[in-house]
Amino acid sequence: MAIDAQAKAYLERVAALGLPATEDQIPEEARAMAEERAPALFGPSEDVHAVEDFEVGGVPVRLYAPSADLDSPVIVYLHGGGWVIGSLDTHDGLARALANRSGCRVAAVHYRLAPEHRFPAAVDDCWTVTRWAFEQTPRVAVAGDSAGGNLAAVMALRARDAGLDLAHQVLVYPVIDHRFDTASYAANASDYGLTLAGMRWYWDQYLGGADGAHPDASPLRAGSLAGVAPALVVVCGLDPLRDEGVAYADRLRAAGVPVELTEYPDMIHGFLRMSAVIDRSREAQTAIARTLGSALAGD
Repeated sequence: MAIDAQAKAYLERVAALGLPATEDQIPEEARAMAEERAPALFGPSEDVHAVEDFEVGGVPVRLYAPSADLDSPVIVYLHGGGWVIGSLDTHDGLARALANRSGCRVAAVHYRLAPEHRFPAAVDDCWTVTRWAFEQTPRVAVAGDSAGGNLAAVMALRARDAGLDLAHQVLVYPVIDHRFDTASYAANASDYGLTLAGMRWYWDQYLGGADGAHPDASPLRAGSLAGVAPALVVVCGLDPLRDEGVAYADRLRAAGVPVELTEYPDMIHGFLRMSAVIDRSREAQTAIARTLGSALAGD
């Protein structure tokens, strides 16, 4: 599959900068680089009606409201970054876009990061905020990209087990299984931004010796997916994680869960937050927001 022309140009510009590989950095360096690059990659952020920062059980949350409607549904958004990098700021533009285009409030969660806080700290923090969301409204969805997609899938499983009626889950190129032997890992190991070596580093930072086969780390290994919220799974053809996302969609479908699988065959991991350099990022943002808005409206 040929790569999208804008994605190719982006990768060529990054290569020319000679930046260190993720696995060759310490977490603080990787975080600083992500924070510095995020605004330029996303471009101008949209205005929303209101933004509020607060804590839920000690977990930082940033709530985006697209209107004055205090009863609008809530999307709990869980940022990516391999459980090691990423923040409310790196995903600020995306959260604003999702709020405006879905018509729903977006509660972005800054869960604790590894390796200072290893698995299951991030899971626990996300669950704290997901439960809080159900205290605000019965209309709740979860969404996340990459490691955030992993956490969103886990939240859907927890919500099912707790008897909470989650409206939808959106998993964008999610990390879904602790393994590195899929065909997409072999095909996309080193040339498209996210690498096999980088993913090994992220998992090592996150687990710190914990069991990667635990369903709270690898939701693909959950005993049953029956009864979880309907799902949209987004994958990219030039992404090491492509096959595990497809496998999760297949398992959801086999369990009787309504699922939509959307693939961008010529796209790379992370493109959802690259709207300043990849035009189709905006297309994907809008499609995701419409799916969430429709699900939370009961359509």
